[in-house]
Amino acid sequence: MRIPDLVPIHNDELAATLAAAIDNKTKPLGSLGRLEALARQLGLIQASTTPRIDRPAILVFAADHGIVAEGVSAYPQEVTWQMVENFLAGGAAINVFARQNNCAIQVIDAGVNHDFGVRDGLVDRKVASGTRNFALEPAMRMDECALAMERGMALARDLPGNVIGFGEMGIGNTTAAAALMHKLAGIPLPECVGAGTGLSPEGVRRKQAVLEAAVNQHAGVDDPLAVLATFGGFEIAMMAGAMLQAAALRKVLLIDGFIVTSALLVAARLQPAILDYCVFAHCSNEQGHRLMLDHLGARPLLQLDLRLGEGTGSALALPLLHAAANFLAEMATFSSAQVSTSGE
Repeated sequence: MRIPDLVPIHNDELAATLAAAIDNKTKPLGSLGRLEALARQLGLIQASTTPRIDRPAILVFAADHGIVAEGVSAYPQEVTWQMVENFLAGGAAINVFARQNNCAIQVIDAGVNHDFGVRDGLVDRKVASGTRNFALEPAMRMDECALAMERGMALARDLPGNVIGFGEMGIGNTTAAAALMHKLAGIPLPECVGAGTGLSPEGVRRKQAVLEAAVNQHAGVDDPLAVLATFGGFEIAMMAGAMLQAAALRKVLLIDGFIVTSALLVAARLQPAILDYCVFAHCSNEQGHRLMLDHLGARPLLQLDLRLGEGTGSALALPLLHAAANFLAEMATFSSAQVSTSGE
């Protein structure tokens, strides 16, 4: 597997041109706040003084996790495939939010323990019917992990448009994400473990105990790809591959919540420049996400106390990307509007 090469987006000349264009709009300096920084980032990613949002899409990756056998989730494993059916029927939150923002959705079976057959709207990239139980053995073989990443890269290559939002579905995947966070960010395990789909305090303690035992069992695993294979999921690996390829194509990456950010942790260890291409949609209410964002130096656009996943935060942040690109393209300048810039 070849990891795409990435380069930082910064260009001094273009950055200065974008800053001047933003400052010359009919507004007080800096008065559009975060939208100004977002407009600069879009311009640098697209290497353009007139960035645009073209055919945005959200990829929702679904897979199952063997670790659910340890009782780490409030929901049974079959909820994964049942929610995929809900996505396909257009009834989930991500469907609602994507529709209202005229955003395409692709639902990808990365490794769900269910046979969907050939279905309209479902992209079958199944590597296996769920991962193994990483409390007992590595979740994936290295070749399975590589295959998942390669399939994610291919999806990003084939997708039109210049903005990709990332979402996921997989009962048990907050447990996998917490393990990745602990191993890749070096954050103490108790600070990585949260309620996921709604565990009770007792359930959270059990989840933490399961993770502590699993981390101790695989204590010698440190390489980022080995960490991903040992503790991750097929949807997480596929997202990491798609992120790397999307950034190599200079697309904007809309990063959703806790699980999606765990995939980015892997991608950023492999190619740190990927962070230049990321717009962080929101800070999740899942314990650990704020620390994960802090570790990456990320500043999320929204704080809505979400902890749903599915890419819902990505969809909700999309109007802000449109606003940033549109004010740069369409807002009058002081000279064009004949507005004075002095105190006269």
